Amino acid sequence: MLKTTYFYAIGLSYKKADADIRGRFSLDDTSKKNLLHQAKEIGIESLIVNSTCNRTELYGFAEHPYQLIKLLCENSKGTIEEFQHVAYIHKNQEAISHMFRVGSGLDSQILGDFEIISQLKTSARTSKKLGLLNAFTERLLNAVIQASKRIKNETEISSGATSVSFASVQYILKTIENVSDKNILLFGTGKIGRNTCENLVKHTKNEHITLINRTKTKAQEVAGKFNLLVKDYTNLQEEINASDILIVATGALNPTVDKNHIQSKKPLLILDLSIPKNVNPDVTELSHVSLIHLDDLSQMTDDTLERRKAFIPLAEKILEEVKQDFNSWLETRKFAPTINALKHKLLDFKNAELETQRKKYADFNEAQAELISNNIIQKITNHFAYHLKTDDTSTDDSIELIRRVFQLESTKHV
Repeated sequence: MLKTTYFYAIGLSYKKADADIRGRFSLDDTSKKNLLHQAKEIGIESLIVNSTCNRTELYGFAEHPYQLIKLLCENSKGTIEEFQHVAYIHKNQEAISHMFRVGSGLDSQILGDFEIISQLKTSARTSKKLGLLNAFTERLLNAVIQASKRIKNETEISSGATSVSFASVQYILKTIENVSDKNILLFGTGKIGRNTCENLVKHTKNEHITLINRTKTKAQEVAGKFNLLVKDYTNLQEEINASDILIVATGALNPTVDKNHIQSKKPLLILDLSIPKNVNPDVTELSHVSLIHLDDLSQMTDDTLERRKAFIPLAEKILEEVKQDFNSWLETRKFAPTINALKHKLLDFKNAELETQRKKYADFNEAQAELISNNIIQKITNHFAYHLKTDDTSTDDSIELIRRVFQLESTKHV
């Protein structure tokens, strides 16, 4: 029975799927491993599973993309109907191009974010341990890693602020003199708060950073990593008045800080990194208070991203160069499985025929028959290989014809 598999990239990303949908299709480490084991059981030859906050994707060989979609839905909370509304399915060259764009940061939510390449590497290592990484996929991933490195080194597509938390710290550094001597209060230790805290420690060299969170233990977890001070939520007003810089990153639906919290007369810079806004605009009625909101910082980041866009053509040129090298390698080996399958088919013919001749002739010359038939098989396979290398018609069409004529099983088709 003929079995043809193709290389697919199937998945969904921030482009069409909102956070709720992405959450339903997200895969933790256990789900990823279960999916891979299940793939192995149904005969999938090679598969990489990648799931981040912005995308969930499968790169692998299958007879039909539904095999991969089914694996994803069975191991996540997402449904096939939801997948169909927001997903993408790329096949063969389109799938190869997609992996190059994702791995190089050109398809990232923040242009030039190279975090995805390390995630792809980790996913590939997991697949390799389970015997689910064939030579094609490994070579493709290495080419994507090479392109990613070159783009990072040869362009400025990853320069400057890449997040609001980083942009907020950059703003503080540009606006406040002697930052290392100022008292900084971070109110809220969710994801943005944690990232901001890390950037504060890294870039301000400040040893006067205090954390407050409604749930104190969460603040203590973050503070423990950086050896910072934690105060009770009940001390919020006191700590605000002791501060020179207040960063609010709480997840409340209504403002958590207003002008009544501020009794001190010294200059106070407030950064509100919350959506919806968690700092009441009435604080600006106090002449010594400056308020900067997330939207202002996002604009700073957007300016950086605008500068990065200038490097997209160069990045795409690098991508094409590396992809062309990969495709050249692919052309030289794409017909190897068919030639090998043909050779095995001819050997089967030979063995069957020799068995018949043995029964017919008592003086059958085994060694001579082996030598002659093997030489003929080698000449036939060499002839086909030469034809596939040099024929002006499509290699894919020729491979398909050979497979059909000789009823060969094929494992992959790219």
